[in-house]
Formats: sequence, C-alpha cells, structure tokens
Amino acid sequence: MSKILFVLTGATHWTLTDGTLHPTGFWAEEAVVPYRALKAAGHQVVVATPGGVVPTVDRASLAPEFNGGQEGAEKVARALEEMTELREPVKLAEVDLDDFAAVFYPGGHGPMEDLAVDADSGRLLTAALDSGKPLAVVCHGPAALLAAVRADGSNAFAGYRVAAFTNEEETQGGLAERAKWLLQDRLTEAGVDVQVAEPWAPYVVVDRNLVTGQNPASSAPVAEELLKKLG
Repeated sequence: MSKILFVLTGATHWTLTDGTLHPTGFWAEEAVVPYRALKAAGHQVVVATPGGVVPTVDRASLAPEFNGGQEGAEKVARALEEMTELREPVKLAEVDLDDFAAVFYPGGHGPMEDLAVDADSGRLLTAALDSGKPLAVVCHGPAALLAAVRADGSNAFAGYRVAAFTNEEETQGGLAERAKWLLQDRLTEAGVDVQVAEPWAPYVVVDRNLVTGQNPASSAPVAEELLKKLG
C-alpha cells in the first residue's frame, strides 16, 4: 500500500474580470473517481490544501446534469461523504514529498484562484516532477502548473505535453468571456505544449512521469494511468 497525496484548492470562488466572485471549489467527479480507484487498489490517500483549510466542493459539480442524472448525482454526493480525508486536510506548506508515492491534483475553477499563484504548491509540483514519481493532474488542475517556476524564471513544465481544460470548453461552459485569463492560453505562454482534443470527451496525455487529463470525463482514464505507473 502506498500513500498518495491529493492536493486540492482551498478557494471558494473564482474572481472574474468584472470583480464578480463566481462560487466554485473542487469538481466532485475529479476527486471522487480517482479516489475510489486508488482506494480500491489498496492505496492510502492524504489530502492537502493551502493553509490546511477544508476544501469546498463546487456545488454545480453535484448537479444531475453533470452526473448523468439524479442517481449519478446522489452517488457522487455519497462518495464525497465517504472521503473522510477531505475533512482533515494537512497544510500544503508542511507536506514532505518523501512520504508519498504519487501526487494528484483534481480541478474545478478553484485552482485558477489559488493554486495558480501558490508558491508552496509550485515547489511541490517541481519537486514531484523532478523526482520521477507519478504526478497526475486533471481539467483546471493544471492551473497549478503555472506556479511551478524554477530559479531561472522558467516554468518546470515547459516542453511537457499536457492536457488541460481548453479555451473551447471554457467558452462552451459560458465563462470564457468573463475570465481574467484562460488556462490553455496561460499554459502555452509558459512554454507548456498543450494538447487539445474534442470538447468534453475523455482525453489523457502521458509525458514521462506526468499524467494529465483535459476535463471531468478524463478523471477515470487519468486514474487508470496513475495506477499503471504505481505498478
């Protein structure tokens, strides 16, 4: 059994261009699906957040329309209740990477607010990448990669092939025009090689020890790739 670190956003909102605080947090499916897959394989999960705050689930991610109907929504809600680790997160700044076999970042718009500029998270991501340990990130989770800046000012993930929530998906979701910046654009500017697939379809990119997924539907295949790497 290995210990897997889940790094979740501590944000409860995403600040839009006009100053509106759009309610958000982490996206339920992106935490629940990999959690269940890893636990079923016998692994232990530890949750970390900035400051050790209890992470907030994006209420929209519990809606029936995002979970294949009411039954699916209820299933995800029950799964969240079972994730007792969410109620006792450790402080991200106090995490020792040596304690963990792998690191996973789910999305939701929350990471656009806090993890994108969190230096502790950036240092952890850089260390995880350099360690060769499996590192998995999905949907808006790659916003956290923006904070992974080396001493010379370069992004640690520059040159890596990465899947992340796309401009087209943000546009179809209705928030692109109100966003201060778009994830695909900002990652590209940082030198990350963003791979774009069909909107909302499962899409996973594996580059060395890094596993990334484009959207919520990619959560399950990302978990599968992570489990392969854990052997």
